[in-house]
Amino acid sequence: MPRKKRSKRGSRRKPSSSNPPASAAPRSKPNPRGHLRAALYGLLIALGTAVVSGTATILIWATLDGPGAATPVVVDFTGQESASEVGSELAERGLLSSPQLFSAYFGWFAPGVHVAPGPHLLRGQLSPRRLVQRIGRMPARPRVRLTIPEGYTSFQIAERLEEREICTRTAFLASVMNPALLTELGISGQNAEGYLFPATYDFSIDSDAAQLLRLLAAETRRRLNRVDGRSQGALARLKAERNLGEREVLTLASMVEREAKAAEERPLVARVFLNRLSDPTFRPLGMLQSDPTASYGCLAFPAQAPSCTGFTGRVTPDMLRDAANAYNTYRHAGLPPGPIGNPGEDSILAVLAPAENDFLYFVADGHGKHRFSHSFEEHRRAIEQGSN
Repeated sequence: MPRKKRSKRGSRRKPSSSNPPASAAPRSKPNPRGHLRAALYGLLIALGTAVVSGTATILIWATLDGPGAATPVVVDFTGQESASEVGSELAERGLLSSPQLFSAYFGWFAPGVHVAPGPHLLRGQLSPRRLVQRIGRMPARPRVRLTIPEGYTSFQIAERLEEREICTRTAFLASVMNPALLTELGISGQNAEGYLFPATYDFSIDSDAAQLLRLLAAETRRRLNRVDGRSQGALARLKAERNLGEREVLTLASMVEREAKAAEERPLVARVFLNRLSDPTFRPLGMLQSDPTASYGCLAFPAQAPSCTGFTGRVTPDMLRDAANAYNTYRHAGLPPGPIGNPGEDSILAVLAPAENDFLYFVADGHGKHRFSHSFEEHRRAIEQGSN
């Protein structure tokens, strides 16, 4: 019988390593571009996260109250400062905790805002966002309602403006006496007293004083024209008959405002002053003899008259004898140099449409009104009656 051949173990040939099985996946080669792209993506994500985080930090910080006290602080800018210079100045004044963050906030989130030149009324508790609104005089800054009472002087108005943080007292009074601004507004004389119409206004916080004056003067002219219409064009008649123009009418109206407490007496007081200006029998000739005018002279120009030294608001006999006071209508004939306050419509109307009488004198009756007289003898008896 033929012998069966035994199969030898391992006799089958193993596949060569150079010929891998069809089912085995080929090895991938390294891709340096892919690694770089992934690294860049990671870096961008990290940077984006940092930017978002930093932006959020600045925005939150900008809404926080400042580190200073509530006491107002006046900071003056030229308008040429950089964001970093503004931040440093505010930090030195105790209004900021971080000038660097402020500079970043100002540069990133208010790129079109420029610092308005001049004084700014600021408080230490204002957030950086509010500070930017103020120093840039942005429309978004808060507004306040302010009432100017009839008869208030520019000094009283300036105090009220500063109290409400609308502008500084000093800046407003400087505007009232600014020759260039007065010329622009067509106001004759040495100040804008009389052209600051008493009314209720909505003003923005930290406003430009010159712009406030423009608004008040425009309102004065608007009201003056309205009252002139009510009196059928009395302004032109007064100018033609007595040479009393706009400023002279406001001057007389300001005196009426100060003298007449009762509304019904305003036309009577206006007539007395007009009679004194024109009556040739009145003595002293052309003297209006009004205490409030002398008082205003000491308020506005205290250095001009010796009797104004130590002025406290009360009229003294020395003041009424002092000719050095240009507003003393006991020593100077005619109208004072200008208005002594800011009259309302009723007092202006009283000058344009005064009562018809020949009264030359009046004296307080002690009850808020006056006794009016034709002659000095009657006037003396009225004085003797006192408050009876």
